Amino acid sequence: MVRRLGPPLNLNGYTDLPPGTVAAIATYLEMKQPPLPGRTSRPEQYELNRITDCDRYRALFRRVGEPWLWFSRAAMADEALAALIADPRVEAYALTAGDNEIGLLELDFRPKDECELVYFGLVPEAIGQGAGRYLMNEAVGRAFARPIKRFFVHTCSLDHPAALPFYMRSGFAPYKRAVEVARDPRLSGRLPREAAPQVPILPGTAPLRTRWVRARPLKARRAAP
Repeated sequence: MVRRLGPPLNLNGYTDLPPGTVAAIATYLEMKQPPLPGRTSRPEQYELNRITDCDRYRALFRRVGEPWLWFSRAAMADEALAALIADPRVEAYALTAGDNEIGLLELDFRPKDECELVYFGLVPEAIGQGAGRYLMNEAVGRAFARPIKRFFVHTCSLDHPAALPFYMRSGFAPYKRAVEVARDPRLSGRLPREAAPQVPILPGTAPLRTRWVRARPLKARRAAP
């Protein structure tokens, strides 16, 4: 059930958002089979390590996601997050370069015959150095190592401008768009107010009091490679 916070969406113009909300255009993409392998070598400095500890997961999630308003895992209870990353159908990984954790990858095999690329991103200082290509190659390889029929993901306009083209170059094909509206997580304290300065908090904005139940929780933003 969804309770509207404002007027219906105007499909031929602008729609004012209720105070305290943020909005984005989400693009959904899918891959039915892995692309042909290119001539790439495994960079010796990168490794993937499974994450099974909540504190470690949250710390990396925060470093990767705060610039793009990721907040859903930050708001999740410890018990729920621990159960999620312990589920054998969910694979959460930290991308490391030496002693530094620089990226996050989460694959969800719970949908029947499918895999969702739930989280994929790098810490800001690692963007543009080839780590994203290595991480995506690992994501595709691990996804199709299981008997799936579809690998899917979505990204949005709050993300780095390179994110959507990167997914398409990686072999994902767009198939749907949607408008996503959510309470600004900085107003509820789920994220610090200084997170994502490129998405300003409007002057005088106060936390929302209206109860709003989404039909489906807002997914995370994916950082660019």
